[in-house]
Amino acid sequence: MTIRVVVADDQELVRSGFAMILDARPDIEVVAEAGDGAEAVEAVRRHAPDVALLDIRMPRMDGIEACRAISAESACRTVMLTTFDSDEYVYEALHAGASAFLLKDVRRDDLVHGVRVVARGDSLLAPSVARRLVEQYTRPAARRRVPDPRLEALTGRERETLLLLARGLSNAEIAAELIVSEHTVKTHVGNVLAKLGLRDRIQAVICAYETGLVEAGGAPDSPVRARS
Repeated sequence: MTIRVVVADDQELVRSGFAMILDARPDIEVVAEAGDGAEAVEAVRRHAPDVALLDIRMPRMDGIEACRAISAESACRTVMLTTFDSDEYVYEALHAGASAFLLKDVRRDDLVHGVRVVARGDSLLAPSVARRLVEQYTRPAARRRVPDPRLEALTGRERETLLLLARGLSNAEIAAELIVSEHTVKTHVGNVLAKLGLRDRIQAVICAYETGLVEAGGAPDSPVRARS
């Protein structure tokens, strides 16, 4: 199946470079290019792509607002690209519905890999971005002192599943920890996402930190990647 992609960046040379890298792959087709967020949203409406590659800083409408609009209106998944890796941008982009966050100095193979990962329904963070995000939510000042009411919707086993997701475990690894089948784990993961109103496993990881379910020392040792 061909992955249909919209590429949005206000710098024409950068935009064309990304488009050329992706379009050169036999399983990827760049269906449109956009020079700002508003054009990106319109391109998604017109072409119904699988993935939108969005620069964060663009005129008229930035990438985060475009991501929020695209996530609300369609099933298109978004990959955010930027030269910045500040906590603020990561947090805002992921809560807007982004499925991946990569820096613009990403290697071409990693860019292609990121688009493929997102197209098949998974999520991906650049290593430096994942590290900064984890550090933000494991600072002592950031930990909650009272139970977060959002967790009350989960069963005990679903809380365990969320905790193991936050530690970076795959479905197979979670199944081994809980001594259940992978099918059962997929059911638990689906329930966690549905009950907490989360788009994907990356947002589940963020929620685990926000609610205090994961404390300092419980952070994953490797970049956070959603695996099915």
